[in-house]
Amino acid sequence: MRLGTLINVIAILIGAGLGVALGHRLPEKISRTLTDALGLVVLVIGGLNLVALSDAAFVAAVSSAGTLLVVLAALVLGSIVGSLIGIERRLSQFGTWLQLKVSKGGDKDKFIEGFVNASLLFTIGPMAVLGALQDGLGQGFDVLALKSTLDGLTSVAFAAALGWGVAFSAIPVGLWQGLLTLIAASAGALMSSALVASITATGGILLLGTGLRVLQIRMVAVADMLPALIFAPLITLLVSSFI
Repeated sequence: MRLGTLINVIAILIGAGLGVALGHRLPEKISRTLTDALGLVVLVIGGLNLVALSDAAFVAAVSSAGTLLVVLAALVLGSIVGSLIGIERRLSQFGTWLQLKVSKGGDKDKFIEGFVNASLLFTIGPMAVLGALQDGLGQGFDVLALKSTLDGLTSVAFAAALGWGVAFSAIPVGLWQGLLTLIAASAGALMSSALVASITATGGILLLGTGLRVLQIRMVAVADMLPALIFAPLITLLVSSFI
């Protein structure tokens, strides 16, 4: 039985609940500082994930110069498709709908910010992809257990500053990781190290964009770039077939 994603969802809900309870007792300045600290950590994690650009299997598949070009092409195509679909807009609309359904009062903008930022942070990281694949392949859920701990702690800090919107990020987390787990259970053996590295490197750049959002430096439309996570392995397969 695959339990990794379920544990992750529960950790986010518990963390968000604790964060909301603490939020009323924390001064606004402290809440904002905690969020800034998390934003900086997200930037660091995103930067570390770019190491995947030099992954041996990835380099062997597309060449050393090709890894960055593959990620760039994936981001360009992903951004075009995501913008045409309007993923960012639809995610915000879903956040607005949730806010209206579950919270008659409160700060609407904070709810949406908490939902969107937490959803992006918890779903596009390589731990979500690698952990779900590992769980689906029946290799245990060690990665998702670690991710659950990190997401739970992050949810506490986020929810303390932004409220209940953070808790509802458990919905896209459950859907995304659940889907990946199902795919891995049926065809995970087809996911080579090179393909995983391409997803990891692309996800690292998206995490950098998420960090900028959390720090409120620039509201990068990261959600519109999410299709890049699909294009990255596809382009890697295409390029490797010609090398």
